[in-house]
Amino acid sequence: MSESISRLGRRFGLSRSTLLYYDRIGLLSPSGRSSAGYRLYSARDAKRLEAICRYREVGLGLEQIRELLEGATGRAAQLLEARLDGLNLEIERLREQQRIIVRLLANPKKLRAARAIDKERWVAILRAAGLDDAAMDRWHVEFERMSPKAHQDFLESLGLPKSEIARIRRIATRMVESGR
Repeated sequence: MSESISRLGRRFGLSRSTLLYYDRIGLLSPSGRSSAGYRLYSARDAKRLEAICRYREVGLGLEQIRELLEGATGRAAQLLEARLDGLNLEIERLREQQRIIVRLLANPKKLRAARAIDKERWVAILRAAGLDDAAMDRWHVEFERMSPKAHQDFLESLGLPKSEIARIRRIATRMVESGR
């Protein structure tokens, strides 16, 4: 079954001009034409457009998407990991901007409105859940053992100084290595 450019665009929430642009740059060309010369897109074309949209949603550029769709062996993981690393850096910068804005407002209660959490609030939550210092240490050890990069990201999200993050991770790593 073939679809017109308008119908395909509606289905994917894209404008006709976007699909024409994708055709012009060779990213998505129609499989056929009607007797009147209108572009017709096959199910396979729609599947390719679905992949294009998915990659666009995660922020990949059109050239990167072309490379992935053309089957660049081994590049998919590399491109996606690079995008993920970029997102992590961007999130870190945005969190820091949140903290700066809260400090400029001179109102610590605004930190909650920013949907961010600082060390004091996190410790209060853990204590309210019944964790003592030893349980919190075990929590860090397990976090470090299971997902060291995510542990680093989490500690950074609390706004901790790099020296304190390094100290926490060093202690947790030692405990993981000693089997505790």
